[in-house]
Amino acid sequence: MNHGRFRRGVRAPRGALPNTRSTRGPVLRTLRAMDSHPALLDHLVLATPDLAATVADFTRRTGVAPAPGGVHVGRGTRNFLVSLGGTGYLEIVGPDPEQATPDGPRPFGVDGITAPHIVTWAIRPPDLDAAVAAARARGYDPGPVRPMSRRRPDGSLLSWRLTDGDSAHPSGLVPFLIDWGDTAHPSAGLPVTRLLSLTATAPDPDEIRPLLAALGTGLPLSAGPVGFSCTVDSARGPVELG
Repeated sequence: MNHGRFRRGVRAPRGALPNTRSTRGPVLRTLRAMDSHPALLDHLVLATPDLAATVADFTRRTGVAPAPGGVHVGRGTRNFLVSLGGTGYLEIVGPDPEQATPDGPRPFGVDGITAPHIVTWAIRPPDLDAAVAAARARGYDPGPVRPMSRRRPDGSLLSWRLTDGDSAHPSGLVPFLIDWGDTAHPSAGLPVTRLLSLTATAPDPDEIRPLLAALGTGLPLSAGPVGFSCTVDSARGPVELG
């Protein structure tokens, strides 16, 4: 996947997530969580240059330890996962020190970042191929559909299809599409930090909104440098991730 073009707007110490926290009470948090997931949300991708440090920092701040996801063999990365409630989840992805340096760039622009932040997201339409065709008919090409797979820590194979290509929007604000087929969804059995809010900024939000609509989803957008902001709930209170 060619995600090296994503623009970066968040800076923090290497491996540490931005240290911001909401002070809203539990009742308001519950109300926000009821309508916090964008339509068709599958997962958010938080890329980091130091996977172990970012997972440790997330655990420290939320009290929830992300579960090992698996290794992307030949691509130089591995991931950890945590549920956002429902079937949405957060993927924390970074370099795998146990793999040799890959021949090409690592996914999600991991080689070019200096601090962890959310770089893109994925949606899961009921029919991937129909959704791609509908988006193209509405003027946005999300790219070709490609099969992918990885091994879970227990050795079982996880397979999926997703959109990938140079025609995808370079900001990362427009999601890629994914279909897990007959594979058990990765969110099953994960530790949970419920998503309370997800917003984004873009230099020209009016450029992004029709592309999201073409995919049958949406995202609260305001003007600013390209970037995401999401807040998750935890026993230690709301935690903001950028």
